[in-house]
Order: sequence, then structure tokens, then C-alpha cells
Amino acid sequence: MPPTTPYAGKFSPCGLYGSNNNNSQPHSPYRNGTAAKAAKENLYSSAYATAENPYDIPQPHSSYRNVAAAAATTREHIYACKATENPYAAPQPHSPRRTASSCTGRSGRNSSSSSSDQCRNPSSSSDHSDQSYRNNVAVVKDRLYGHGITTSYGEMCYHDNSLVSASLEALIQHLVPTVDYYPDRSYVFTFLLSSRLFLHPYELMTKVCHLCVEQQRSGDPLLDKIRIREVAPKLVQLLTEWTETFPYDFRDERMMRCLKDMTHHVARGDEYSWRAMRQMTQRLIKRLSALGQYEEAVAALNAVAMERPASLKSKQASGQRSDVLSMCDDPFVLAQQLTHIELDRLSFIGPEEFIQTFALKDPLENHKGFFRKRKTSNLEAYVNWFNRLSFLVATEICMPVKKKHRARAIEFFIDVAQECFNIGNFNSLMAIITGMNMSPVARLRKTWSKVNTDKFEILEHQMDPSSNFSNYRTALRGATQRSETAHSSQERIVIPFFSLLIKDIYFLNEGCASKLSNGHINFEKLWELAKQVSEFLVWRQVVCPFDRDRRILQHLVTSPVFNEDELHLASYESEGPENNMEKDSRRSLRSSLLHRENRS
Repeated sequence: MPPTTPYAGKFSPCGLYGSNNNNSQPHSPYRNGTAAKAAKENLYSSAYATAENPYDIPQPHSSYRNVAAAAATTREHIYACKATENPYAAPQPHSPRRTASSCTGRSGRNSSSSSSDQCRNPSSSSDHSDQSYRNNVAVVKDRLYGHGITTSYGEMCYHDNSLVSASLEALIQHLVPTVDYYPDRSYVFTFLLSSRLFLHPYELMTKVCHLCVEQQRSGDPLLDKIRIREVAPKLVQLLTEWTETFPYDFRDERMMRCLKDMTHHVARGDEYSWRAMRQMTQRLIKRLSALGQYEEAVAALNAVAMERPASLKSKQASGQRSDVLSMCDDPFVLAQQLTHIELDRLSFIGPEEFIQTFALKDPLENHKGFFRKRKTSNLEAYVNWFNRLSFLVATEICMPVKKKHRARAIEFFIDVAQECFNIGNFNSLMAIITGMNMSPVARLRKTWSKVNTDKFEILEHQMDPSSNFSNYRTALRGATQRSETAHSSQERIVIPFFSLLIKDIYFLNEGCASKLSNGHINFEKLWELAKQVSEFLVWRQVVCPFDRDRRILQHLVTSPVFNEDELHLASYESEGPENNMEKDSRRSLRSSLLHRENRS
């Protein structure tokens, strides 16, 4: 079992780590044994009104988020199961999807075995049959996995009752509900997530709807109506899971047409299910409308943020520029507002974006529709927010003219990073550390000499990339455990370092689209991929418990920041070049920026 670290607010104090500590985890001295501070009320009475704040984006209070919240509360999210069970176990072998085919076993057995050695019923009355069955099972265990039982049912292969591979057509058929069968929720999520590696969501929707209609068709209108009435609730359940977990698939007009057609089909046999379909469609439209408003708000914010800061030639006047310290001198309050932004933007990232990010080629690249309008825009917007926060931190440090003001800014952001760590906001924590480690900030030796860097060094150690971020991963496990046993909304917050999460999913995603030699899809890889993404969905659905300060929020998302060249020049003006290379760099930057200003 991996080592776990008691999470923020419960660490025991200890000294700084040494160079010979290997991978041991330093205990955080932050908030030792004390409860988290309550958010200060009325700290700024001049907060912006709602209508004036460009960051006032709609919040996703639709069922898309409520369903996830309910699942997390009962600790039965998409992969609900007991701790000792396989969370990705497929339905039991008595499923109608599998009883239609005889058990042929799996290839790799002794070629000299007789036909009785291929598949046996363990309940046979014959002692010889029992012994043959046990021998065959042992052969499978030793030759294939070394343990467990591997069996095949038609075009679906299972190991220890867990689906490991199947053909694409069999997987699609396995998704379609019948009167006496409904697919396991973990399977529904996993296949809906990963199927886009092999076919367009619209193609899958078309196939599923076609199978649903055809399997109810008998030629007798009265019998057809009875069958539709019996299967309609399960069909509605499947479409509800699809629309609530992957609503962005339905930005494709063809998907909405399929949904409308299925609504008419259900209406022929069951009025209750027809009403449920209409309510589901209304929730979907509400969710997509909120997404559109969010994307418009982010675009407006980015347009405002594109304005350039005060001219570098008149840096002496930069003291008149409104900085973050003039609005908020409490690190905990600023960390709370950063957490608001993180959770707001996380909530609009669709789980399918993780798959589409690494797709080498769109399933229908030349077809205008689904992928043309949106592919990974919300995921990319979140990555851009990380970069903006890093440059904002560097800008806030490099802008002040006086050394003591720059030192104060550094100390303030160290404290903000500390509070982010305690909250569980690892993404903002890493963005702040990245900003403070940028070359224009790191070279300010005289400024750093005025700063106590003990806390900063501990934070850097927690986010140390060595050993594949082992220190951070330990802290993340601690945060996750705290979230699972949380007694308050604040304790449920887990915001991962997003770039590393994407990297982890990339390596899981690698090779998922490749098929096995027999043409089957390797479903074991898809289970692992879905497990990682489902964990993100649980983190994403947390509602931020802190009060909003709209004035601070507006500054964080719209305040102009320096680009890399402007940061270097601001740094040189704060503390002059120390060598000929820096002198040449400053001369070149001045010439380049002056030329750019004249052209504009």
C-alpha cells in the first residue's frame, strides 16, 4: 500500500529537508494543528456589482453537476463498488449478452487437448469431468496470467469476470439495453468515453438507436408497443447517463436529431418515459446554454486581459497601477479567490476532452460538425489560465520600483501558495511557484536577499519533479483521502496539478486506439483510462464554499500582464545587468520593444 501523508492542516512541524533525504516527505509547518481561518467578511466594501463584473459567468447548477455531487456524497460515483471488489468488473456471466454464445475458452491451450478440454461445466456429476475442468483452469492460469480464470463469450473475452477485450461491434451490442438487461454503469462510462477513439459519437449514437429499434420490432404493432413500453425506461436511463456525463457530444446537430427521433420512438409505447426524455432534453439544453455563456465570458475576459501594462519607459509611474496587494493583503482570501476560478473552469471541462486532446486524427476529420466547432477548448482554456497566473505573479513582482516592495510581493505570494497547499489547490500552487522561478524573477538577487525563503523551499520540495513528482503525488493522495472522509465542503476540495494529470492520461491513452492481433479492442487499457478520468470528475464537481470577492476576481482574470520579453526588460530596470550577456540582452529587448511600439 503506498504511503499516505496526513493532509494540510494536520502536519507536524519539522525542519527543512536535506540533500540526503531521498524521497522522504517533509511535514508542512503550515496551519499546524489549527483550524482554517474563516473568510473575512466585508473586507472590501467597494466590491463590484454582479452586472459590472465580466467574470460573473453562469454556474453549472444543472443535473449534470448535481448527479455527480450525489454520487460523491454516497461514495458511489461512476465506479461504485466495495473496496475488495474489482471496480471495473463487468456484469456477471448470466447476462443475456453472453449466454447467447457458448464458452469457447481462450486460445493458448495445449493443442493436443481433446474437445472436452475446451470448456467444461464445473458442476458436472462426473468425477473425471470435474478433474478435467480443474486441469483446464490451471492451464489457463499458468499460461495466460499466472492466476485467475480467463473465458470467452462470443466476441467478448473475460478474465476473472472482468472484460479484457472484445470486438467493436460486440462492445456496441453490449451497450444496448434490453427488457431484462442493462449494462453496468462502469462499462457505460468507459465505453462512451473511449469509443470516440474508434468511431464518431454520432456513429455510435446511430448504431445504438438502430439496435434499440430493431430488437423491439416483431411485425406485430401491438407486440411492438408492448416491447417498447418494457424497454423504454432502460433506454431513457442510458441516454440520461450519456447526456449528463458527455453533454458536449450533443453540440452536434445530428446527435440532437437522433435524440429527438428516440423521443418520438419512446412516445409510441410509454408516456412516462416520453416525459422523462423531454425533461432530460431540457436539462441538456440548459447545460449547453450555460457552456455557451461560459465560453463567451472567457473570450471577453481574454480580450480585456490582452491590453498591455503601463509603458516600461515610464516605470516610475507604475506605482499608480493597481496591484493585487492594494486590493487584498490577506493570502488566505486571495487563495480562496484563486480556488473559485480553478473550480469554475474545471467544471466546464468535458471528460471526453482528455481523449480528444491526444487523438492523432479526428474520426471524421473532413466532416463538418462535431469536431469543427469544439474539440478541447475548455481544457485548453484551463491550461491558458495556469500560464496567465504564472505571468501575473511574475508581473506583480517585477513591476514595483522599490526593492522592499518587490520583496513584499514575493513574501505575499509565498504565503498565498502556502494557503493554496492547505486548501488542496495544487494547480494554483504550482502556477505561483512557476511564476516565481521564471528567469526575470529568479535573477533579482538583491530582492531575494530581503526574503525569508524557508517556506518557499518547503513548497518547492512538495512540488519537486524528481521521481515523477513523488512528493506531490503523496500530498495528492492525502488530499483525496481527506476529501473522501470530509465533514465540510472545504475539506472536499482537490484541485490537481493539471499539466501532470494530462501527462498521466496521455501515457494511459497511448496505445488505447491500437487493436490486438485478433482485431479485438484492449479493454483493460480502457478501464485504466476511465478510472483516471472518473477521479477527475469527482474532483471537478465540488462547489467552492468560499465567499466571492468580485473585485479581486476581476483583477486576477483581467489585469494586463507582461509577456516574456517585457518581464526581462522590467527585471533589468529593477536590478541592472550583471554581465555583458545581460547587457546585450537588455539592449536587444529595448530595441525590439521600441520598434514594436512604433509599428503599433
